[in-house]
Amino acid sequence: MIKTNMAREQNHLLQSYKVGIIGAGISGIAAAKQLSHYSPLVFEATGSIGGVWKHCSFTSTRLQTPRCDFEFSDFPWPERDNSTFPSYQEILEYLHNYATHFDVLKFVKFNSKVVEIRYVGDRQTTNLDVKPGEYGTLLRGYPVWEVAVETDHSTNLQWYAFELLVVCIGKYGDVARTPVFPPSKGEEVFNGKVLHTMDYAKLDKDGAGELLRGKKVAIVGYKKSAIDLAVECAEANQEGQPCTMVIRTLHWTVPSYWIWGFPFFLFFSTRSSQFLHERPHQSFFKSLICLLLSPLRKAISTFIESYLVWKLPLEKYGLKPNHPFVEDYASCQMAILPEDFFAEADKGNILFKRASNWWFWSGGLEFEDHTKLEADVVLLATGFDGKKKLQDLLPHPFSSLITDSSGIMPLYRGTIHPLIPNMGFVGYIESVSNLHTAELRSIWLARLADDRFKLPSIAKMIEQTNEEMQVMKRTTRFYKRHCISTYSINHSDEICEEMGWNPLRKKNWLLEAFSPYNSQDYHEKKDA
Repeated sequence: MIKTNMAREQNHLLQSYKVGIIGAGISGIAAAKQLSHYSPLVFEATGSIGGVWKHCSFTSTRLQTPRCDFEFSDFPWPERDNSTFPSYQEILEYLHNYATHFDVLKFVKFNSKVVEIRYVGDRQTTNLDVKPGEYGTLLRGYPVWEVAVETDHSTNLQWYAFELLVVCIGKYGDVARTPVFPPSKGEEVFNGKVLHTMDYAKLDKDGAGELLRGKKVAIVGYKKSAIDLAVECAEANQEGQPCTMVIRTLHWTVPSYWIWGFPFFLFFSTRSSQFLHERPHQSFFKSLICLLLSPLRKAISTFIESYLVWKLPLEKYGLKPNHPFVEDYASCQMAILPEDFFAEADKGNILFKRASNWWFWSGGLEFEDHTKLEADVVLLATGFDGKKKLQDLLPHPFSSLITDSSGIMPLYRGTIHPLIPNMGFVGYIESVSNLHTAELRSIWLARLADDRFKLPSIAKMIEQTNEEMQVMKRTTRFYKRHCISTYSINHSDEICEEMGWNPLRKKNWLLEAFSPYNSQDYHEKKDA
């Protein structure tokens, strides 16, 4: 048994539970609800639920999908057919109402930060060679993990023991990904202010306005957060300085969920449309059909691109990506544009600078073409390093297993790491609706904990995850995001089959083929 002397000395102080959950964002609350019959203990480092929706949102942050595509299967939105995109405040209210309705908040320990995890199970972890064998049950009847928790910033740690630990701290928030610069070219030489979006999100409306108003602002990035920031900056500087977006990699942006008069879901979110795309574990016949239909797949991507180039001034501002639209969709990087984005650009309040490399000088940013951009404030919309969060938290040798050689988390069903025992991960794969993805995998995890079905062998799970990774690599150059959007229905089918559910969730074959799938299709009452 792997156990430190300190752990042995503190055994009598441990509070033991069957299930522990780290994080109370969307994924953590979904997992807590599905595992509620085990009375899980949920550790939330902050004073509220909501995760990134609470701590990494701006005044302008809104959901990227219609609300009917972002809801729990057993808790519809009050006005689910409302076509507007909910604000982050509405998302937080919806999540709180869900947690209250299902009495999940009683499981949450707020202001409780997990600072250390220890493995105390009986699996030999000194030899990580893959051997034929079973993963085993999630609940063994005795503790496998010990967790040290810092509560209310106290220096005294409280230890807890769990049979199953579910990690829901997510890929975003907490650890900012920032550029690395050569000596004397980092932010230390810059005379202005540098903030990551994580720090900007902590400002209230007045504080954000004060930071931006009348200032020369540079925003590094061109994903959703950067685009929202640019609009906020432009609105704050109507009579002041323009905001400049510094862009390394372009991505396709979409003004609404309609393309040449057709609803967007027809192209990617129905069973018939996803049949065009490669999926893991498909038969030779389906692989052949997929290959034969590849021209149609490319034509659909080109059809959407033609609309976006016609509808948006992408060529005018040099913002047309060189890669196909489908690659951004397949990597969950398609952004819905705020209404006023290009209107502000047309007024000169948002400028664009393409640059592969840049660094700081005392007055702003300098680029590889030797041009300089004056700035008072630099906002880094450069993303987060969620994998580093996990690597810092998990003990050796598990921390070294979090990502494979290509930088992807090899999770079976997006939830179980075959080489990390009695631990689940929820919220680490992406789709068009991350809430639906998290909920369905939480249901799967709960049924696995209940011993309603068995996992394949460790070797088989590794084989399947490797195949999934290869499909993603062939689909998009941005595969490291672990996005399943082009085969999400197939992924859900496999989960349903493993749980003993009927994977066909619609009332008839016409709906099955041509109507979009969402959380409501996976309500448990649909199963006899």
